[in-house]
Amino acid sequence: MAGVSLHSITKRFGDAVAVDGVSLDIRDGEFLTLVGPSGCGKSTLLRIIAGLEGQTSGLVSIGGMPVDALRPKQRDVAMVFQSYALYPYMTAAQNMALPLVMRRLSRWQRLPLLGRMLPGTKASRRAIDGDVKVVAETLDIAHLMHRKPGQLSGGQRQRVAVGRAMVRHPAVFLMDEPLSNLDAKLRVQMRAEIAELHRRLGVTFIYVTHDQAEAMTMSDRVAVMRDGLLLQVAAPQDIYAHPADIRVASFIGSPRINCLAGTARSDGAVDVHGATLPGPPALPAGSSVTVGVRPEGFAIAENSGPETITGRIRTIEHLGSDLFVHLDLPAAGEPVIVRTEPGMHSRLHHGEELHISAATGGVLLFDGDGRRVSPPAATAVPLRSFA
Repeated sequence: MAGVSLHSITKRFGDAVAVDGVSLDIRDGEFLTLVGPSGCGKSTLLRIIAGLEGQTSGLVSIGGMPVDALRPKQRDVAMVFQSYALYPYMTAAQNMALPLVMRRLSRWQRLPLLGRMLPGTKASRRAIDGDVKVVAETLDIAHLMHRKPGQLSGGQRQRVAVGRAMVRHPAVFLMDEPLSNLDAKLRVQMRAEIAELHRRLGVTFIYVTHDQAEAMTMSDRVAVMRDGLLLQVAAPQDIYAHPADIRVASFIGSPRINCLAGTARSDGAVDVHGATLPGPPALPAGSSVTVGVRPEGFAIAENSGPETITGRIRTIEHLGSDLFVHLDLPAAGEPVIVRTEPGMHSRLHHGEELHISAATGGVLLFDGDGRRVSPPAATAVPLRSFA
């Protein structure tokens, strides 16, 4: 096992900056996920750690040792690719055994006929087969070892690809969007299996995805990237509840966070769409802020009041355990989304006006540069709902 340290990693492709000065310490045995939209630099950063891509500047250390001058196979890492990268003419067992064959057998021992007659080849082959069998049983694919990739389902091919990485007993596992080719149901199953595999092995996992559900459910910590920059690194619950940047708040969460334009007042409150919300006293009067409220941070109010926002219902989405109401607000670019109880469905109708309120604990404030403003110490405004 080994931790991974990145110091001021920058990668340029001509004039384009793919990774911009990223510094990050990944603890020994940690499951860390790099998440962000396509093109944010997360896969490039993973390839730099693996040694498949050279950085323009910066340093990479694994287990406390600099590895910038080492080739990929010398870094003691194993990578699972999005495309699985299995050889179609080999069986699952042969694909899994390949790293061990290349490492333990000489060039002559790998020859199909002559190699089998050389001293030590049979013993090495038996040891390799034993190691593959143990990993296959761990992943519950021992019965598939005779099949070729074309005879396997997407989930089975993914297990074979993971098994090929496991047989090497690497210090670090690197996974580049390994579930993106699977259907939704299988992705959920494989998420749980990979998280359980990490707990069982206790090895450092660095996982890349654009799917926030994967990042939030599997990781010890999440690192959010955008435009080559590392915006925030924190535990999943902290990333969601305490985003340091409006770009983090907007990317994490489904449905998306509601972002409304507001203005700070001299008494420390914030005016937003006709409502008055408490804000940090340090905000200069008249300064523009962005008010962020998660869908569950709003509550439906019985009547209009100074702390309520009024909109007109555009869409009602009934998702079984949740009900999402989309409200059109005057002069707002996008509708506001409110999560409420499914039992409210019969009391809400398209086109009618609806009043909503938010507690201080459910309100996030961002300054003109998109940075999080410290939350107020004021008591939360009580939420009012239908009786």
